[in-house]
This record gives sequence, structure tokens and C-alpha cells, in this order.
Amino acid sequence: MRADITPGGTFPDYELTDHTRTRRRLSGLQGIDPMILLLSRGHYCPKDHQQHLQLAAHYSEIAVAYTQVVTIATDNILELNEFRAAVGGQWTFLSDAGRKVQKDLQIQEYTDPRHDPMIPHTLVLGPGLVIHSVYNGYWYWGRPSIEDLRRDLRDVTREIRPDWDLSAPGLSAAWEAGDHSMHYPYQGAREGRGPT
Repeated sequence: MRADITPGGTFPDYELTDHTRTRRRLSGLQGIDPMILLLSRGHYCPKDHQQHLQLAAHYSEIAVAYTQVVTIATDNILELNEFRAAVGGQWTFLSDAGRKVQKDLQIQEYTDPRHDPMIPHTLVLGPGLVIHSVYNGYWYWGRPSIEDLRRDLRDVTREIRPDWDLSAPGLSAAWEAGDHSMHYPYQGAREGRGPT
């Protein structure tokens, strides 16, 4: 992994084609919410299936927590859709069939020249694609559990949500005065991107 892809850094805002053949930019998919980003080997890998099945089983919880999930795989669009269907993924899957992400991040899995995948990684990102945590999943136990993700997402959410504690000084008064910029979805906050 490139040396700058570490907690506190900013993940590149890649633009790739999704499972519906639509070009999508990571920042557009994320919006003002936290994101779980999976850099995946793809449809052929049983370890990736298992990780994605775990996320799919908890997706309703992830969604109500205003958290985005995105998978990037080296699969072509057909394989990407098969992967998404096989694991029950309800989130966006992006194709890196051209290995743009793999090459840029320097994560070619050189031990598998047949599939030429990327080394699997899971990242938890705060708004603005700010990196909170990075997990190397070459070996399955290097991947985060649901509890690891819950802990990371709790930390990120606490940092980015000024309304984390509704009893915090000034929040109620601001709300009563009609200033909702400190309450989700932070309308009127600077640059329309939520709290800073």
C-alpha cells in the first residue's frame, strides 16, 4: 500500500464504473457520511464472499447509521454483478477491471498472476475520504470483524457529528432559534458538506 494511505490521510477520489454501468466518484457516493470501503479480489475469492456476506447480514444496521458501503473489485461488469448478487450486496460495487486503483495504490497481489487482483484492504473513511483505519486482508483474520467496524464507526461518527450528544451546550437553543446547521443533515453548514 502506498505510504500516504494511512490514518489521517485522504483516500484518492477515484471515478470508476459501477454495477449499473454508471460512472461514479467515491466522494459522490460518500456524501457527508462515514464509509466502509472494500478493496476486493472479486467474485472468485471465497474469503471476499465471506466478508461481504457478513456485511450484507448487517447492512440494515449500517444503513440506518447513515454509513455508506462501497466495494471496488478487479472484476468486469458481468462478474461484478454476479459477485454482488451472490453475496446479497445492496450497496455500490465498482469495477477496477483496468487495475487503475490496484496500480495507483501499489497493491497488486503478485502471488496470484492468474487473476491479477489487488491485495484486499478494508478502510473506514470519515467525510472527505479522510482515512480513519486501514485493514490488510491478504489473510482473512487481517480483515475487520463487524465489532471492529462498529468501534471504528462509533469513533468516526462521534468526531464528525456535532449532534452526537443532543444535551451538548447550545444545540437545543440553536435548534429552537431555527439554526439546524449543527443537526443532521447539517443544512446550511459550510460548503454544504456537513459539519467541519
